[in-house]
Amino acid sequence: MSGPDISVVICVYTEDRWEDILAAVSSVRTQSYPALETLLVVDHNPALLDRLTKEYKDFSESGEVRVFANAGPRGLSAGRNTGIAASRGEVIAFLDDDAVAERDWLRYFASGYADPHVMAVGGRTVPIWASGRRPAWFPQEFDWVVGCTYKGLPAGLVRVRNVLGGNASFRRTAFDAAGGFATGIGRDGDKRPLGCEETELCIRLSRARPDAVLLIDDRAVIHHRVPEAREHFGYFRTRAYAEGLSKALVARSVGADKGLESERRYATRVLPSGVVRGLRDAALSRPGGAGRAGAIVAGVLTAAGGYVVGTVRARRGGATFSVVDIPGDQGDRDG
Repeated sequence: MSGPDISVVICVYTEDRWEDILAAVSSVRTQSYPALETLLVVDHNPALLDRLTKEYKDFSESGEVRVFANAGPRGLSAGRNTGIAASRGEVIAFLDDDAVAERDWLRYFASGYADPHVMAVGGRTVPIWASGRRPAWFPQEFDWVVGCTYKGLPAGLVRVRNVLGGNASFRRTAFDAAGGFATGIGRDGDKRPLGCEETELCIRLSRARPDAVLLIDDRAVIHHRVPEAREHFGYFRTRAYAEGLSKALVARSVGADKGLESERRYATRVLPSGVVRGLRDAALSRPGGAGRAGAIVAGVLTAAGGYVVGTVRARRGGATFSVVDIPGDQGDRDG
């Protein structure tokens, strides 16, 4: 099929994920819809930068795989912005460094851009649990905790407020209209697992381009590794709290109206249904039912607490973020 040239950006930060990084790149190189290029952006880790540069030296000469250092402050947002600025494609896709894409991932992304109003297309992210299966207590409604598609998102090809950053693509003109990812919201190496930078960007994009269409196509599938440490309630609670902190920053940037629009529906419809299912399973002596119901309640309360703390910090000026324009132009990229 014909369609836009797609650059794939993979942001990396630790040699602990070496095999995962190689697998992620390999999954891009074997796509049924070939990527124009794969860009590896290394987040302030000279040893990893040197190792990846040597690993992909032959591919770098052909332009198939290129390795860069994060040109901005430490963190995922600045890494993505570095990748966008260096990329040459009409569309830029993002893949987590601990995920592998199914063979038709980019083909489904490309098909979404047949409509010129489409500015972003996301996909479905499936967890690969380190223990081999989902913990009995872990509710599917909270799979966003481990960076995966959660129960409550609509199925099929649907219009959404925002795509999820680890499995997403944007038309280049989206960044021309709205700027890049905001630094100060998303993850910063191994620090507190913040997020929501893609949510803030998507809302900002919709404001800059009211005619913009953002889609999720659940046929565009990636498989995301969930390490053993993230299968425990301690991480669940930490990530939920961090989400609340992040939502406070998003609300500060774009207003609580838009910043929490989808979350209100999720909290008032999806989560109560999950609690009821968990309690029903507990009554029927099914494994994990009570744990799932309890985890949903705990997750909501913890995220709400993080939101309150984040709001207070933002009002006192203790939390800051910034939006940057993406440097360079298409002529520079093609030259």
